[in-house]
Amino acid sequence: MKKSPDFGVQSYCFRHFTDNTVVAKKVRDIGLNSIELCGVHADLNQLSSVKEAVAIYQKAGVSIVSIGVQTFSGHDSEKVWFEAAALAGARHISCHFRVDSFLQAVPKVRNWSREFGIRVGIHCHGGYQFGGSPDVLEYLINLGGPEIGLCIDTAWAMQIGPWQGNPVEWAKKFAGKIYGIHYKDFTFDRTGQWSDTIVGQGNLNLPAFNEALAQGGFDGMAVIEYEAEVESPDAALKRCVESMRA
Repeated sequence: MKKSPDFGVQSYCFRHFTDNTVVAKKVRDIGLNSIELCGVHADLNQLSSVKEAVAIYQKAGVSIVSIGVQTFSGHDSEKVWFEAAALAGARHISCHFRVDSFLQAVPKVRNWSREFGIRVGIHCHGGYQFGGSPDVLEYLINLGGPEIGLCIDTAWAMQIGPWQGNPVEWAKKFAGKIYGIHYKDFTFDRTGQWSDTIVGQGNLNLPAFNEALAQGGFDGMAVIEYEAEVESPDAALKRCVESMRA
């Protein structure tokens, strides 16, 4: 059995807490030392805000490995997100594209990626958002690669259904083009409604997924994400860390 790659946590898990000093301590308390920083914990459009957050996390011994998830529409002002990632020392941005603007956005993101040396992973977000299905993702990656690849959110991949949304098969299909992982797990009821659960204890085949990643030479950023129990996610996140390391 392949072990999980090195991983951190998505700051969105701690969205109830807006003080980065508190969040940094929580990251260390659950046994991790890296984070993907989302807009809840820094204004990613303002480099001064990012600089303040970076100083707090650095002091706590927490590295920022990625920012996002950012929605690129092709506006020149979005270059600041690459500047923010560079300031944070991150080498990855998780992103979405929009169906009405991806033809304008993708070339700009490719150019910025080359300029800053920062890879971009398209975050799959289920069946209700553009970029949630493998055929659309393949098209976007072919259009924007190699600078633009995939950020697999394992739970949202499964949300589109087992035939098209199997994370293990995605890890094989997109091998070499996977730049980020959001380790998240869902259970589903008979209506298709999802509920967060501990990573590896829901519908995600965690050992098989890690095996497929390893065979595909995955070398990107990885974070766990648990969106339930917003006011007190710490215990569940600790269990996610333990499950990932088991």
